Amino acid sequence: MSSQTENAILTVLDEMIKRGEGYLNVPPADGKMLRLLTEAGGAKNVVEIGTSTGYSGLWFSLALQATTGRLTTFEMDAGRASAAHEHFKKAGVDGLITIVQGDAHANMRRLMGPIDVLFIYADKEGYVDYLNKLLPLVRPDGLILAHNVDMVPDYVKQVTTNAGLETVFYREGNGLAITLKKRS
Repeated sequence: MSSQTENAILTVLDEMIKRGEGYLNVPPADGKMLRLLTEAGGAKNVVEIGTSTGYSGLWFSLALQATTGRLTTFEMDAGRASAAHEHFKKAGVDGLITIVQGDAHANMRRLMGPIDVLFIYADKEGYVDYLNKLLPLVRPDGLILAHNVDMVPDYVKQVTTNAGLETVFYREGNGLAITLKKRS
């Protein structure tokens, strides 16, 4: 990735924070972790449930520039989806990202695998449903990342009691569960 591309993305991220648009997004420490895990894993197909205004998607795009991958992101709110599109366009990464606006519970049925990285950061009561429906599409050795896991004890129980998953918790930002789908 050229430093010019990276600088454009980082500039939009900084502008979002300065304008106070970070209220529905991951903190920078978590964004950096999303980038690190995505890039280190060479992810080509990233799925995000909960676009918000695109802050985490921009962190993913930093990694996807290097891996030549793509992000499919789901957002229920039309205003947030529109704001995310503008942020992606301004950063020059809109060609890497598909925003699916509407109910993710219904729309995710159209997804095709394999998913290399799945990021869940939407309606907390839906975390277990997202996991159960999308886990079959996550490739072996793929990652499932979930944000604000302190608020979703049922999800934590699912990812810590399933023998096919290995989970650690990253506490630097707002609480991120990092789950590896083991090889069968």
